[in-house]
Amino acid sequence: MISRVYELKDLEEIAQWLIEEASEEKIWVFQGEMGAGKTTLIRMIADKMGLVDEVSSPTFSLVNHYETQTGESIYHFDFYRLEDPDEALDIGIEEYFYSGNYCWIEWPEKLGAYIPEHFLHVKIEYQSPSSRKITLEHFQDA
Repeated sequence: MISRVYELKDLEEIAQWLIEEASEEKIWVFQGEMGAGKTTLIRMIADKMGLVDEVSSPTFSLVNHYETQTGESIYHFDFYRLEDPDEALDIGIEEYFYSGNYCWIEWPEKLGAYIPEHFLHVKIEYQSPSSRKITLEHFQDA
């Protein structure tokens, strides 16, 4: 587990650091309170990874599909409005999670037992209006 405190002006640097620390992990689980900056960080990561699509929170659709300049698919989930974890099965989360593509998951606590066994946990904590603490931890067979 590694942590860093960062200023919002350093978001680009933090996004690059996260990409490097993620290594080969394709499932990234973002956890933090409302307003902590999960979607903002995901937008910066998307920019660093060369996404051609505009990144927005998939709060109402549950999942957004993006593509990189090389045609790679990336899936962005927001389970904030999920009432029951079984609802996620209706959109085919297992197919997404085991596709080999990047999956960025916001509000993972709403998924219960459906979180994959291997993932990068990205925890964002509000420190002040201009700073956050980010903690990364690789989970395997969680």
